Amino acid sequence: MKNFLHKKVLTNYTSKWLIFCIDLYIISNTFLLAYLVRFNFSLDFNVSDLIIQIPLVLVAGILSFLMIGSYKNIIRHSGYRDAVNVLVASFVVFALLVFIVVINRQFQFYKEFTIPISILTIHFLLNGFALISSRYLVKEFYYLLTSENKFNKKVLIYGAGEAGLLTFDVLNNDPISKSKVKGFIDDNSSKIGKKLRGIDVYAPSIIDSQFIEKKNIKEIIIAIQNLKPSRLRGIVDSLASLPVQVKIVPPAANWVHGDFKSHEIKQVLIEDLLGRTPIELDNPVLKKELNNKVILVTGAAGSIGSEIARQITYFSYKHVVLIDQAESELYNLQQYFYNNDINNVTSIVGDVRDKKRMNVILKQYKPEIVFHAAAYKHVPFMEDNPYEAVRVNIAGTRIMADLAIQHKVEKFVMISTDKAVNPTNVMGATKRIAELYINCLAQNGTTKFITTRFGNVLGSNGSVIPLFKNQIELGGPLTVTHKDITRYFMTIPEACQLVLEAGGMGNGGEIFVFDMGESIKIYDLALKMIHLSGLKYPEDITIKITGLRPGEKIYEELLANGENTTNTHHEKIMIANVKPIDIEVVKKNIEELCNSNHHINFNETVLKMKAIVPEFKSNNSTFEELDKSKNDKDEN
Repeated sequence: MKNFLHKKVLTNYTSKWLIFCIDLYIISNTFLLAYLVRFNFSLDFNVSDLIIQIPLVLVAGILSFLMIGSYKNIIRHSGYRDAVNVLVASFVVFALLVFIVVINRQFQFYKEFTIPISILTIHFLLNGFALISSRYLVKEFYYLLTSENKFNKKVLIYGAGEAGLLTFDVLNNDPISKSKVKGFIDDNSSKIGKKLRGIDVYAPSIIDSQFIEKKNIKEIIIAIQNLKPSRLRGIVDSLASLPVQVKIVPPAANWVHGDFKSHEIKQVLIEDLLGRTPIELDNPVLKKELNNKVILVTGAAGSIGSEIARQITYFSYKHVVLIDQAESELYNLQQYFYNNDINNVTSIVGDVRDKKRMNVILKQYKPEIVFHAAAYKHVPFMEDNPYEAVRVNIAGTRIMADLAIQHKVEKFVMISTDKAVNPTNVMGATKRIAELYINCLAQNGTTKFITTRFGNVLGSNGSVIPLFKNQIELGGPLTVTHKDITRYFMTIPEACQLVLEAGGMGNGGEIFVFDMGESIKIYDLALKMIHLSGLKYPEDITIKITGLRPGEKIYEELLANGENTTNTHHEKIMIANVKPIDIEVVKKNIEELCNSNHHINFNETVLKMKAIVPEFKSNNSTFEELDKSKNDKDEN
C-alpha cells in the first residue's frame, strides 16, 4: 500500500498544477477563517458577500502564484527558500486585495468589495502559516510513506576491495546508519559468486532495474579508492537508468584517523565526473622559478586568481601581492590565508585600469612575476558593455604589461580564454586583442610575456554548474541555450596548476594551450545533474531551451584557423603556433582603440575591434549588422 501511494500518488500525480490548485483552495478557506476569527467565530457578518469576495481572492491568488512561482518547487525537497517564496506570494495576495479594496472605497464600484483591512491582515497571516504548514506536512507525509526503508534502507556496495569491506563495517557498526547492505558489486571474476562478510558478490552485468526492484535496493554506494574520473563516469553512466541514488565514499585522504562515518558518504557530484586525474606540482624547474620570488596576482579575488594565489603559497615564495577591486571577495581570500597561518601575503584593493595606482604598487613591491587574471568574462554582459570590456580586458592588460617592462618584471603570465579563438562576441575579441598586445611585447628584451589559453572551469563564478545547482534547488526548469551546445571543462585547481607549469616553462612569446579533453554537451550535463540529485527527468524537473545568448557560440575552439600546436614536455600543455603579426601596426591600432573607446560609441568601438581581429564575426548580436555593412563595402 505504501509503495503504491509513493509510486502512483506522490510521484505521478503531485504535479505543480495540483499544488497550484491546493494552494488556491487553502487561501479561499483561510479567507473564510479570517472572517470567523475577526467576528469571534460567530456569523455576525453578511455571508452572502463571500460569494463575490472569494472569487476575488482566488483571482488575486492566481496572479500572485503565477508571478512568484511558489507552486513550482518539489514539495518533498522544500526548504527555507521555498518558505520565503510562499510568504512573498502571500504578501502579494494581501497587497493586491488591499489595492482593490482601497480603489473600491474611493470610487465605490461594488459595495461587496468593501472588505475590512483587519480581515485582509488576518488572512495574510493565516495564509503564510497555512501554506508553509501544508508543505511541511506533505513533506513529512512523504517521508512517513517511505519510512519502511528509513530504518532498514537496502543498499549495494560497488567495490568488494578493502574500501568496500570497510564501508560494510561502517554501515553495520555506525549507530547513525540504518542501512542494510544486501550485496557487493565487483568486476573481479575471482570474487563474483562468492560471499564476503556473509553477503553475495554480484557482477555489474546483472544489476538491472528488475534486480533493483526485486531486492528493493534504494542506494548504490561506490567504495573504490583512487578511482579515476573516467572510471567513475563509466560506473555512474552504467547506473544512470536504475531507480537508485548513487553515492560515493570519501577519499582516504579525507578520513580522520584512518576511518570515516556513514554520514560522510555523499552523493556523487558532477565535479567528480568531469574532473580529471590530478596534476602533481613536483616540477623542480617550477619550484626554482617561484623560489624566494615576489609574485603579484591581478584579479586575485576571482575563481582563477584566488586559486593561483593559494597554489603559489605551496612554494617557497618571498611575498605574494594580491590585487582586485572586489573588496568582499578579496577580504575572504585574505581571511583564508590568515586562518591557515600563511604569511607574507598582501591584499590590495585596486583597479588595473588605474595606471598611477598600479605604478605605485609595482614600484613599492617590485614583483618579479606577474599573473594577470583580471578580466571581465561574462559573454552576454560584455556584449551589452563593450566600453567596459575594452577598458578592463584590453586597456587594463596594456597598462599592466607596460608597467611590467618599466619595472623590469621577469615574467608576465596572462590568463586568456578559448573564446579568444575566432571570436563571436565582444568578450572573446577583447581577450584576443589582449593576446596580440602581449605578443607585441614578447621581444622587448627584459620581461618574458607568456599567454595561457583554456576553456571553461568547473564551479567558477557564473558558470553553468552553479547555475544548474541553483535551478535544481528551486525546482527547475534547468535552462540550456541550445540542445547541441558543447563546452570544454576543467577543474579550477587543474587549470591553475597548468598556468603555473606554463609560466615556469615559458621563455617569452608563447601562447600555451591546455588539453581540455573532450567537449561536453551542456544538455547531457543537465540530465546528469538531475539524475545525480536523485530526481527524474521530466517527471520531477524539466529542461528549457532558451536560445543562444548574445555572442554565444555553439562550439568552442582552442585554436584559430591556420593555427596548430607544438608539444612540450608536459602532456597537457601545447604551444599554439600563431600567425606572424606586424607589431607596430597592431600596437598603433590597439592604442587608437583604447583612445576612441572614451567616446563611448559602441559601434565605433566594435568596428575598430573587428579591424584588429578580422576573424571576429558577431553571432546572435546587434553587432551582426556591422559585419553585413563591412561585407557589402568589401564587395563594392
